[in-house]
Amino acid sequence: MTASNPPSFPDMRLELAAALDWWRDAGVDSDFSDDATAWLQSDETKANEGKQEPRARGRDESAQSPSSVPATVPQQAVARIDFFAETAPATLAEFHEFWMSAPGLDAIGPRDRIVPRGVEGADLMVLVLEPEPADRGTLLSGPQGKLLDSFLRACRTDPANVYVASALTRHTPMADTQALAQSGLDTVLLRHIELAQPKRLIGFGAGLVPLLGLDVSHKDKPSRNINHTPPIEDALLSEGLDTLLDMPRLKARFWRRWIEWSALH
Repeated sequence: MTASNPPSFPDMRLELAAALDWWRDAGVDSDFSDDATAWLQSDETKANEGKQEPRARGRDESAQSPSSVPATVPQQAVARIDFFAETAPATLAEFHEFWMSAPGLDAIGPRDRIVPRGVEGADLMVLVLEPEPADRGTLLSGPQGKLLDSFLRACRTDPANVYVASALTRHTPMADTQALAQSGLDTVLLRHIELAQPKRLIGFGAGLVPLLGLDVSHKDKPSRNINHTPPIEDALLSEGLDTLLDMPRLKARFWRRWIEWSALH
């Protein structure tokens, strides 16, 4: 290397411009937090930032004191429905018939509901919040069902001795399970568990907590006592199967919790 051939260094202006062009081509031009903040503002926009003077407040526009701020409007109470107003199902077969035909269990009606599967008195009941989006006639017929089958094989549990059910009759995105529980669906789910008579229960999905009549503030505790006759003391709640599919580290955590829970129960 000689003085006549100095080392070449990248032009940082070109490097920065190339990086910004890459983000533009990717369709990303803003950083979102509580407020959107533009990343690629024009020079004119930047120059005008902060130049606007605050509008003078009139006599009636003074800053509100804490005492003058209106209180939050309380949410309306959800009307509770007695789904068993006529006759409560007395057997699991009667419950299945009720599940597939009773009005009011969802916003659509009986058409295309997904029936639970398995046997009464199973060693294990697997409860999910809702069917998979593509389920047609068979509960958990897609990727979530495959994940469940893999889990059952790994823990040497016979699928023929597992009862699989959902708390909702169909796939219901963004379901407000707190409101659904207040509407009376919690009694439907607890009656379902009572008639299924499982020895143990695993619930997949945080939305199950209010529907099971449990305290939301203690949702991270692994074991639950679900009150029905007879009570299920061996209940394990976990993230939804869809969440476990998307986050492998949660699968590892669930497996550790399963081992600890199985050792105790």
